[in-house]
Amino acid sequence: MARPTSATTDLRSDLASLAYEYYINAADRGFIGLELMPIFQVAEKSAYYPKIPIESLLKMPAVKRAPRANYPRSDWQFETGTYTCEEYGWEEQIDDVESALYARYFDSEVIANARAVDILLRAQEKRIAAALFNTSNITNTAGVGTEWSTVATCTPLKDVETAKEAMRAASGLVPNVMAMSIKVFNNVIRSSEILTAFRYTNPVENGTKEAKKNLLAQYFGVDKVLVGGAIYDSKKKGAAFTLADIWDDEYVLLAKVAMGNDLRDPSLGRSFLWTGDSPSNLNVESYREDQTRSNIIRVRHNVDEAFVFTGAGYLMSNITA
Repeated sequence: MARPTSATTDLRSDLASLAYEYYINAADRGFIGLELMPIFQVAEKSAYYPKIPIESLLKMPAVKRAPRANYPRSDWQFETGTYTCEEYGWEEQIDDVESALYARYFDSEVIANARAVDILLRAQEKRIAAALFNTSNITNTAGVGTEWSTVATCTPLKDVETAKEAMRAASGLVPNVMAMSIKVFNNVIRSSEILTAFRYTNPVENGTKEAKKNLLAQYFGVDKVLVGGAIYDSKKKGAAFTLADIWDDEYVLLAKVAMGNDLRDPSLGRSFLWTGDSPSNLNVESYREDQTRSNIIRVRHNVDEAFVFTGAGYLMSNITA
């Protein structure tokens, strides 16, 4: 079988297609970070971009003009946002002997690609979750009166409506997306309030997960409900595994998320992708490593998951007892 020389790194379009399939299905596996901070392609690794502050748009200056007088004029100033992309990546080694030994059981390249993609996406998901479910970053926040884990007496609709109004009053924005962990999702679906609301029209307990998310979106008045179900092993290599949720069950996020590729669209944040080095969020490459008689599969990206306007988010806390 022909192999690239040790000095050659090949961009693997065949494996990139596999990686992309895996990536676009990420939300089905509980990866929701890139739906909350969508990819925005940039030509420079690090840059400033102009940002019009909310006070420049919502001030109410006097607009009356007297005869022969000058018209009132604007003297607003813009601010600057910044991003600095950093490279992240992972390599998987495919030893010639092991590849030949197990060839009848599985394709080593496909498995190596899937592992590398999953590791890279899981790390990205964790960075986004740590940034968004964080009251140091999103300061519009308040605790609910009764935890949603108290399914008999919690009042999720009242809590969400209160939070939406608080967000509108603070920023002028209305959220279009709601994000929660899988544990919170399961609790709210079992709550007496939700079960009662749909009992005679569309019993929520009988639907698929996607149908339940759609019903919750309708009930809470948002375009989409995102459910983060990704997990990771919180112990270091060599220690017995301990699984932990990436998305904290203490919070529910309400956010204004960009639906397009226009920075003028108010949004909580973006995943800035430096296309000069990283044409896509998942770049799959391979090269030959003769000293170990191995082929190496590498998956990488050059990104910065950055806030655009933290006022476009609201954190409800005290969600789970």
